[in-house]
Amino acid sequence: MLISFNEIKRKGTLLIEKLIAKEDEVFITVRGKKKYVILPSEKYESLKEAELDKIIAKAEEDYKTGKFIKESSEEHFARLGI
Repeated sequence: MLISFNEIKRKGTLLIEKLIAKEDEVFITVRGKKKYVILPSEKYESLKEAELDKIIAKAEEDYKTGKFIKESSEEHFARLGI
């Protein structure tokens, strides 16, 4: 579902509620291009959880294969230039 930002300004949150009831996600366009997406908070949380699971799996794989650096906090900050 696509909707313009101007239409949201005119019709407000009632429009968003009606659209989300019909569609799983609503794309908001600005000057004819997709700019934002509205989705139910449960779906957002699920996507964030999946993203975190992927990051954790990558970190565990890096640890298992020795792709990490063992250093003190001072060494770490110096390496980062902090």
